[in-house]
Amino acid sequence: MLLCAEQTPCRGSLMSPKSKSPTMAYVKEIFQNLESGDGKSFFDYVADDVDWIVEGTHPLAGHYYSKADFLASTFDKLEKVLLQGPELRLENALLSEPWAVVELHSLATAKNGLKFDNRYCWLCRFDDGIIVEVRAYLDSALVVRLFEENPI
Repeated sequence: MLLCAEQTPCRGSLMSPKSKSPTMAYVKEIFQNLESGDGKSFFDYVADDVDWIVEGTHPLAGHYYSKADFLASTFDKLEKVLLQGPELRLENALLSEPWAVVELHSLATAKNGLKFDNRYCWLCRFDDGIIVEVRAYLDSALVVRLFEENPI
């Protein structure tokens, strides 16, 4: 992670100078944290009051109005049923300021051995280098199966 003064995420060098929207390099830098298993560093780039919608009808679906609520309702649950967490990999990204559309792929394994081969599409809106809004789409049926076979 790039750090500036006071150990805060450094946004200046990877932002478009005209619009303060993220560059492709900036988006890849942020999501690299998820790929390396460093979720905390990724979430340093997410606003505390993020507006995050996980679409669908499954145990992770919902409209979350804070980072803490989102993490408690999604990532914390996944940590309980996946051997090494979601293991998200960035497949593709598109930019249309102030939005980044990212395609993520998880090849995680559940505690019961189920291959959690899920794909995600996150629409992320940035404000001055911080993710302030997300709409997330994923394979709802696979999430339902994951939690049916691995109850928490």
